Amino acid sequence: MARVDLKGMGVALVTPFKADKSIDFTALSRLIEYQIKSGIDFLVVLGTTAETPTLSADEKRQVREFVTGRVAGRVPLVLGVGGNNTMAVVEELQTLDLSGYQAVLSVVPYYNKPSQEGIYIHYAAIAKASPVPVVLYNVPGRTGVNMTAETTLRLANDFPDKIVAIKEASGNFTQIDDIIKRKPADFMVISGDDGITFPLITLGAVGVISVIGNAFPKEFSRMVRLALEGDYANALLIHHRFTELFSLLFVDGNPAGVKCLLHAMGFMENELRLPLVPTRITTYEKIHRVLDTLVK
Repeated sequence: MARVDLKGMGVALVTPFKADKSIDFTALSRLIEYQIKSGIDFLVVLGTTAETPTLSADEKRQVREFVTGRVAGRVPLVLGVGGNNTMAVVEELQTLDLSGYQAVLSVVPYYNKPSQEGIYIHYAAIAKASPVPVVLYNVPGRTGVNMTAETTLRLANDFPDKIVAIKEASGNFTQIDDIIKRKPADFMVISGDDGITFPLITLGAVGVISVIGNAFPKEFSRMVRLALEGDYANALLIHHRFTELFSLLFVDGNPAGVKCLLHAMGFMENELRLPLVPTRITTYEKIHRVLDTLVK
């Protein structure tokens, strides 16, 4: 199985909606072109930021096929394929058309709150079923359970040809540093949180799967590249430019903040699907004020 290079900045694509809540493929096309022309390294399709739980199976197929057609091999693609029913995820991986996708991103099972052994066996089944490399996704703030460093390292060592990376969004520096220190040489640790990407790269992370990159792909990818090259001083300057925006984008939930930002930039309507709703007007105004300072 070919190795996939996920160093640098990947962007977790949002799903634009029209006022009637249907998918806005024109806006999605515009956003994809903006990402690629701005120099992003890869795209993550149908992840959490895409509001995937609110999309039907047919809509997911449409988005999956639309993105592969629009990207046309210009950057690597990672597809979100996860859930809290292991057998269903395995079946999906065995039947899904993954043409054009170099890897899958699979989240720790949510709501069920499995034990560490349950998480290990879940991912072992996914690794055996997936025809492409697997990226683990640890985000305890959403799933309700943390995958420990020991479980991550066990999976990385037991499935070196299939489980190639982790998107770590626990925010636990000690845990992430432990993974980086003890991981196999080829295993990639990717930040799952824009706000701590810079310090994680200084510890040895290889990049980020970014939300803010939807709106500022050129600037944020430059920050990531500078940090990876060891130019910490200039990378830190860019990091500090976005400090206020990091928190604003998530204060009313994701992707409400980044959709508000993209709407203000003229990319799409400020539409989400229930149970998610747009940002509060106070947040909207603050995002607008920060945007005005960033684009000057």
